[in-house]
Amino acid sequence: MKRRHFIQRSAALSAPLILPASVLGKGGAVPPSERVNVGLIGCGGQGNGVFNAMLNFKDVQGIAVCDPDAHRMNDTKGKVEQRYAEARERGSYKGCDTYGDFRELCAREDIDAVVIGTPDHWHAISALAALRAGKDVYCEKPITHLFAEGQALYKEVAARKAIFQTGSQQRSDTRFRIAAEVVLNGLIGKVQQVEVGLPTGKPTNEEGKVAQPIPDHLDYDMWCGPSRLLPYHKDRLHWNWRWCLDYGGGQLMDWIGHHNDIAHWGLGLDKSGPIQVEAKGFRYPDKGMWDHPLDYEVVSTYADGYTISISSKQRMGTKWIGEDGWVFVDRGKIEASDRQWIREATDRGPVKAYASRDHRRNFIDGVLTRTECICPAETAHRSITPGHLGYVSDALGRPLKWDPENEVVVGDAEADKLLKKLDYRGDWKLG
Repeated sequence: MKRRHFIQRSAALSAPLILPASVLGKGGAVPPSERVNVGLIGCGGQGNGVFNAMLNFKDVQGIAVCDPDAHRMNDTKGKVEQRYAEARERGSYKGCDTYGDFRELCAREDIDAVVIGTPDHWHAISALAALRAGKDVYCEKPITHLFAEGQALYKEVAARKAIFQTGSQQRSDTRFRIAAEVVLNGLIGKVQQVEVGLPTGKPTNEEGKVAQPIPDHLDYDMWCGPSRLLPYHKDRLHWNWRWCLDYGGGQLMDWIGHHNDIAHWGLGLDKSGPIQVEAKGFRYPDKGMWDHPLDYEVVSTYADGYTISISSKQRMGTKWIGEDGWVFVDRGKIEASDRQWIREATDRGPVKAYASRDHRRNFIDGVLTRTECICPAETAHRSITPGHLGYVSDALGRPLKWDPENEVVVGDAEADKLLKKLDYRGDWKLG
């Protein structure tokens, strides 16, 4: 029996609980055969942050990392092996392996789960490779770069009954859960409108038309992968790739998986969406190589009559406004027209939102118990769908009618084709 299947079967046969370290023996040590072996794809800041947090759990062990930038990859490898220095001396840890190609990491049978912290344009292809190799996946938000990728990904997760967690970590924050419960239990009355505030875009004067020398430690062709091979410029890579629409989705897509995800959570729309989406006031840079919108608004209309305005001109966070009051939440703050609603000890009603205190722990618990995580693949896809539709609406200059059940633009074949277009470079493909 393969080690991965042994862990899953053992979890299924036992009570769906994670035992505290105190009952696991001397020092809370977990036998190597019972640990979840995790690999990291994408050794940037967010990927390392999630991966390192998981390595703090006694029932997790990091054994492989992957990145086309050898400097970043080897730096992560060194930190992982330093963490396990004592175990390595005892012979209970064999070391952290490195890969320049994620497919080689995914092919390893001793890896149970992967963390994907790549730029957005790599999320779908690397996640699908991991799923098809039998791995569970923690993938950063937005879940995918392109709409059709999101559809393919959540359907693959469902078909394989895999455990998938999207890095929309606000769902594991108590304030956001409380705010969602206020709305879900009808305390603000019938919802009239929702305001989702996201950051403004970032300009640059760098044109990036002439290629800079590619560093020897970087496989730039692999880094670009399925997207266009633009002239190399350091400010198109690490972190700043977000502002290049070939690799990311600008501030709109970088943050919609946070605050619009929370808006949908409070409205009970984790598997649904709007019936119309219209882009308004998209303003793009008139110079420079970063081509994401500096200002934007996406207005989504829902079947119950309310609208969600996702805009760079609104207060950062999520605000639901109803007939009987309002509630607002952002990182580190929560406000409401009635303060009693948002006290942690308050019983807000019979509807209890999924409670998670730690997003990374929630994923590992899911791997061990085969229990769905707090932000699974379809939920994440639905949360960012208005952003994908917003870009198409802006490109075509018209509102789009949307069928959320069948995920089709109604009466507009041109828009539906543009929304679901996959224009990959070279031999890269989803299948």
